[in-house]
This record gives sequence, C-alpha cells and structure tokens, in this order.
Amino acid sequence: MAPTKLTIIYYSQTGTVATMAARLAQTAEAQGAEVRLRSVGRDGDEAAEGDPQRPTPEDIVWADVVLFGSPTRYGNIAGRLKVFIDSLGAQWAQGQLADKVYAGFTSSQTLHGGQETTLLALYNTIIHFGGILVTPGYTDGSKFVDGNPYGVSHVTGGGNDIPVGDVTNTALDHLVGRVISISQRLNG
Repeated sequence: MAPTKLTIIYYSQTGTVATMAARLAQTAEAQGAEVRLRSVGRDGDEAAEGDPQRPTPEDIVWADVVLFGSPTRYGNIAGRLKVFIDSLGAQWAQGQLADKVYAGFTSSQTLHGGQETTLLALYNTIIHFGGILVTPGYTDGSKFVDGNPYGVSHVTGGGNDIPVGDVTNTALDHLVGRVISISQRLNG
C-alpha cells in the first residue's frame, strides 16, 4: 500500500499550535506517512529560514489527509487560517477538496475558551468541501483524559504558558493514528 499523504496546515501565534503541529508531523512520519507541514504565518511576517513553508492549494489537493490547526479566537478559527481556507474556491469548485480525511486541533488560554466551537466552526467548511470528518470521538482511553471528542485541544493556562505535555501528545498521537487508519481503509 502506498504511504498516506498527510498535510498539516496551521496558524500559531504563541507557538502552542506549532508545537502540536510538529508532534502530529513527527508521529505521522513514524507511522510511514509522507508529510507536508505548512504554516500560514503571521501578518507581515516573512518565513524565516527553518520555518515551515507557506501552504498552497496544491498541498491539500496532493493530500489524502488534511489536519488544520488554529488557536481559538472567540470560539472560531483564527483569521489567518480562515483567509487561506477562503482562497480554496477554485479547488472546491473542481471537487479537488472532496473525499479526503480531515480533522482539526486547537488551543486556548482557558479550559472553556471555545475549543469545541472552534473545531465545529472549522468543520462547517470541511462539510462544504465534501470532506470526510474523522474526529477522535471517545475511541481511545486517552480521550477520556483530554476530554475533547471533536479533535485535539490544549489549554495554555491563561498566561501561565502550560507547555504541551503527555496528555495532549497522547491525544495528538491517537488522532494521527486514527486519520491514517481511516484513510488507508478508504483508499485501500
């Protein structure tokens, strides 16, 4: 079976979502996937040497699996990621975004900071794409610990900068394993 092609596209303001994206990429590669890690960057920022490349529509067209990551912004995804997603109209109109596995990940400052609504808002667009949502649900014991069946989320601690640790990393690892497994079944 050909390796799963997995694209991770994210926006990270403080580094938390970037840390989560890097973990997803590392785990996917360890499971044999071909991975493209892409950051939409920050307003006015130029990509520095060593930074992930900026995403293009081709990164999604190429992929079997697409994972989107964003910090929570008032219960929604950040504008920078939304601008990229909104640029995909031509690919959507041609059906190039359909029939792929999609999932999301997010972070917020507080425990009830809109993580679930952020993921649900993201998924509205994926439904329009004709994408196949593969959320973790409660398909693994780790999900009863991190508590988010809609995707993966991390609480940074309201300025305390709680680092991404074992609970979040375990949830990220489970999400990658699940999306790869479902994609392989669909494409097998």
